[in-house]
Amino acid sequence: MTKMIKLTALMFLAGTLVFTSCSKDNDDEPGDQSQEFIANDDSFTSFRDWVKEAENQGPDPALGPAHAGNDSTVTRSIYFQDGQDRVNGKYPLGTIIVKEGLNTAGSFQEITAMVKRGNDFSPNGGDWEWFVLNPDGTIAQDGDGNVLRGASLMGGMCLGCHTEAASKDFAFSKP
Repeated sequence: MTKMIKLTALMFLAGTLVFTSCSKDNDDEPGDQSQEFIANDDSFTSFRDWVKEAENQGPDPALGPAHAGNDSTVTRSIYFQDGQDRVNGKYPLGTIIVKEGLNTAGSFQEITAMVKRGNDFSPNGGDWEWFVLNPDGTIAQDGDGNVLRGASLMGGMCLGCHTEAASKDFAFSKP
């Protein structure tokens, strides 16, 4: 009887080991749409401590009026949380990119962000969600108290421009 119990326990452990080693872990795979990352105020508050991937000063004809692209006094800094890179051509779920625009006179400050949300949040926009942030990194609200976030933020203007970078998963800042 003792041998039977030991044999049964051994078979159970072996089966568990085989099942566990064969199961697929999807949490880190780009393009896995069974997961969703929903950003909140805490997601952005330390963005100035992240990896600064780019800093551009002055006019940028590609931006036009967006992000003060026509202002010679503005410096635009782009931060990637954890310095995230694309994996197999796509940014992983939960990737956060913040762009801060400041001018030398201190009269212009614009902070925008994009977050890889997943779960078919915005299939035409690579599942990115767009944000406008306050200087402290919290999500901004308009005068009516509406939170400034979404797939069609600014009347679709964010996606309209970022579609030009669809081949780079909608992000301009990294080659």
